[in-house]
Amino acid sequence: MKLTGKILIALIVGGVFGLLFNLFASDSFPYVDQYLLTPIGKIFLNLISMLVVPIVFFSITLGTAGIGDPKKLGRIGTKTISFFLLTTGIAITIGLSLASVIQPGAGWNLGTEQATFQGKEAPPVIDTLLSIIPKNPIQSMANGDMLPLITFAVFIGIGIVALGKKANRFLEFVEQGNEIMMYLVHLVMRFAPYGTFALIASAIGKQGLTAIKAMGLYMTVVIAALFVHAIVTYGSSLLLIAKQNPISFFKGFFPAMAVAFSTSSSSATLPVSMKAAQENLNVPKSISSFVQPLGATINMDGTAIMQGVATVFIAQVYGVDLTFSQLLTVVLTATLASIGTASVPGVGLVMLTMVLKSVGLPVEGIGLILGVDRILDMLRTSINVAGDATCAVVVAKTEEKHMKQPTKGKLDYQETELAG
Repeated sequence: MKLTGKILIALIVGGVFGLLFNLFASDSFPYVDQYLLTPIGKIFLNLISMLVVPIVFFSITLGTAGIGDPKKLGRIGTKTISFFLLTTGIAITIGLSLASVIQPGAGWNLGTEQATFQGKEAPPVIDTLLSIIPKNPIQSMANGDMLPLITFAVFIGIGIVALGKKANRFLEFVEQGNEIMMYLVHLVMRFAPYGTFALIASAIGKQGLTAIKAMGLYMTVVIAALFVHAIVTYGSSLLLIAKQNPISFFKGFFPAMAVAFSTSSSSATLPVSMKAAQENLNVPKSISSFVQPLGATINMDGTAIMQGVATVFIAQVYGVDLTFSQLLTVVLTATLASIGTASVPGVGLVMLTMVLKSVGLPVEGIGLILGVDRILDMLRTSINVAGDATCAVVVAKTEEKHMKQPTKGKLDYQETELAG
């Protein structure tokens, strides 16, 4: 059986396993979770997380060197960031619109007096911008700080291009390092069905039906917005710009979305998503290696949808009518915050805290949605990684004519070897 089928079966069996324990053996579930599910899930997460930092370094360096021409690098970077900002704005608009029409929080008595949440402070924008340039790239690697690591890798790639043949040996080292990481991804993915089963069973077993039923309408709106965004925004981008069948895209990218669903981490899914994009979607390595690691760090479409729905939901629960200008503020704040808070732990809730404060809503309202946020986090992470891959496919299509034109001078050998 193919890996996709195994992961799909693991998702279903894990969900049923967790739900049955929650319903009929809830007293014994903590022991099963502590001694079986959590260890298996952590082993899988650790195996994938182990590869993230070296893959980001090797892939971004290789991608930058493969792009070669600094003008081309700037063009691809501009397209990538523009695509992410545009789709994030569209995503939160979809979330706001559906929540305003369906009104999941209207007339609900969810005990707002008991709702508590201690929000984390997002760093000032200027600090985020300054931290993009690492003072110590080795420390950034050790801490897993993606934006400084990406910046350092881009500079290394530019240095390889500038030095030409003098850096051939180092370029070979980077290529070989990247190949080793891809092999290890293949190796780790053999464990994916077991890790997926354990993670899903643990999440469903802890949540059960009680929390899900209490927040059913809110969850329905978020899930509906995620599907609308995937089908309409990504589907139209693939169909109209990339000239690719959206069904074929999602079929080829499903293994990565399944891993994203089980891990709830775009960064942890990065090795799998790059493999799927390059092998199943035929995205050139030079494009995939640059676009997808950047997207895993700053692209928050699924999270932005949650921001929009949660903001309207909390406003309705507290009986606050949001004006058009406030809704516009939500769109702008969430879109910019998706990049500004990229490296902050618990980025989704940090972003939501910023959004609620921007329109004067009580941050304590986040306590109302925490019960089901783990399950929704799985879904929105799947949408996040699908957005990264969609951007890679779109950028690759728009760069086809440029990639067919050979560059002049000392970059020729690199373009020939790395561009495709």
